Amino acid sequence: MSYLNDSSNWYLIQTKPRQEARAEEHLARQHFECFRPLKPALDKPRKAAEEELFPGYLFIRLDQGDSWYPIRSTRGVCRIVAFGGAPCPVPDSLIAQIRRRLATPEPQPSFNQGEAVLVHTGGSDIQAIFLSDDGQERAVILLNLLQREQRISLPKSSLSRMALPAC
Repeated sequence: MSYLNDSSNWYLIQTKPRQEARAEEHLARQHFECFRPLKPALDKPRKAAEEELFPGYLFIRLDQGDSWYPIRSTRGVCRIVAFGGAPCPVPDSLIAQIRRRLATPEPQPSFNQGEAVLVHTGGSDIQAIFLSDDGQERAVILLNLLQREQRISLPKSSLSRMALPAC
């Protein structure tokens, strides 16, 4: 069911942990229009190809006259996000902006062979040497581990240029 009149708005739904897809599926079966923004899972190549942009949340389009009761009792749904006890509408412009950004992939940084790079490992950064591209989204680097140089392939998103020293 598509809501195209002025009395419909987007709202934010909090889902149960890791049940965004389940909530979306069950809400869609009830003919609600949902939007679950997904992005490429660059850091988990062997797992799902996509992951939630906002883990634990999805958007739902509702008409002013729609009952909230079926939504709250839907599998996978935890609650409707509310402020002051009332669900807060999400502007259509925000949903449109999220859709535009997801449709335009972020450019991956390009590095030169032999260039020093930083590998972001969560808690700290490790210095390495860029060797080559390994497809569009991955790179091969040379890393010094335990006094030995190791070739490693990893997502380009985990690399950045070394900062130049201040003069």
